[in-house]
Amino acid sequence: MTEVPLRRSAARVILVDEADRVLLFRGWDPVTPEVRYWFTVGGGLRDGESAAEGAAREVAEETGLAVTPADLGAPVWRDVAEFPFDGHRYRQEQVFFLLRAPAFEIDTAGFDPVERRSIDTHRWWTVTELVAADEPVYPRDLPELMARLLSPAGGEIGGAGAAVADGKGIHSC
Repeated sequence: MTEVPLRRSAARVILVDEADRVLLFRGWDPVTPEVRYWFTVGGGLRDGESAAEGAAREVAEETGLAVTPADLGAPVWRDVAEFPFDGHRYRQEQVFFLLRAPAFEIDTAGFDPVERRSIDTHRWWTVTELVAADEPVYPRDLPELMARLLSPAGGEIGGAGAAVADGKGIHSC
């Protein structure tokens, strides 16, 4: 694919339960359905939507959990990913929020048609399980990011005034 990547802004959520496990979905590019990978809750922003508004909307659509933008606090990480999807190449600038919630029954009724045809399951992962995963996990830095966010020294990550860590440049998915 040699085309110029389509630019896209996204908001993603590192949704962590009381056992310090992160919720991930398993999906694939419809062009290469044999290649499966895991990724965080979230997606592209709509026109005029803030990152926090988009993240709250995506949490509700993808999990059934209703949250407000204020529930998300400040972003905890930013990065840029380049990846192919459904015949296009994207350059996605993405902001990550940390959201803690008790484990709950995931409701994917809000999936859009593309999500319904390209996501087959979800599960809660520990940091140890992320490190040992036999399928790719995105963002690639998620195990290290989780360890930092969940450490006692991590403090009130995601709350008002939290520092935003930047990703290590561009990565390809």
